[in-house]
Amino acid sequence: MGRLNLHVEIDDKSGFCFGVVGAIEKAEKELLASGELFCLGEIVHNDEEVKRLEMQGMVNISKDDLSFIQKKTILFRAHGEPPESYKVALKNGNRIIDASCPIILKLQKRFRESYEKGETIYLYGKPNHPEVTGLNGQIGNKAIVFGHFEDLNLKLMPKKITLYSQTTMSIESFYDIVRELEEAGIEVTVKDTICRQVSHREPSLRQFSRKFSKIVFVAGKRSSNGSVLFNVCRQENLNTYFVSAPDEIFEHWFETGDSVGICGATSTPMWLMKNVERKLLSL
Repeated sequence: MGRLNLHVEIDDKSGFCFGVVGAIEKAEKELLASGELFCLGEIVHNDEEVKRLEMQGMVNISKDDLSFIQKKTILFRAHGEPPESYKVALKNGNRIIDASCPIILKLQKRFRESYEKGETIYLYGKPNHPEVTGLNGQIGNKAIVFGHFEDLNLKLMPKKITLYSQTTMSIESFYDIVRELEEAGIEVTVKDTICRQVSHREPSLRQFSRKFSKIVFVAGKRSSNGSVLFNVCRQENLNTYFVSAPDEIFEHWFETGDSVGICGATSTPMWLMKNVERKLLSL
């Protein structure tokens, strides 16, 4: 126990969602078998987990790299990919390990069906997020993607739209947008495609955050889900700190005897939260 005598607890509901767990299990199995695996984009938005897998032989590649890689094994991560990625990888004689989350694959199918019916599709999400890129690629990038209600030009919008969401967006924000669109006279066919394994963490995190004097939220800086859930914690506990690794923790954040809760995103590995716990107990 360190000088500050902190009382520390990890949220047992935090950590990888099942889609990410599946992708990492597939990656580890291949790395154990062959010692080499190319991953199209970061397998998860967490630098520490990416480094761990790189130590086992995984190589991250970009969409540009994909055109030049031949006769290798390539993992498509849980976020899902557009049809073009499959086409390019297979044309070059590569073997694909498809780790797309089953929820994402169902969403891609629904997206295509809406488009085939002639619906005007709007997608609430981060324009450059890999899940959004994979989704919009299903229909030749014909969906209108927006990250905030303010991004929409109501005067130019059709009077009837079909509204989807990136799976990791806030449910509250999604339905606020539905309400605002309807108040503006737009008929909205609502396709609530937010992942409940992600969204159900909001109420439990609110409850968890209220139990402690301080909260340390652990996530990758590029994690969309991490950004949403960090803000949930902050709403309940202003003494919430965002870290990506144990060395980002500062002793002056804490007072002797503080109770500290550790929680994280669906892209945060449990081993990393345990390392954060060890750091806090050493202070």
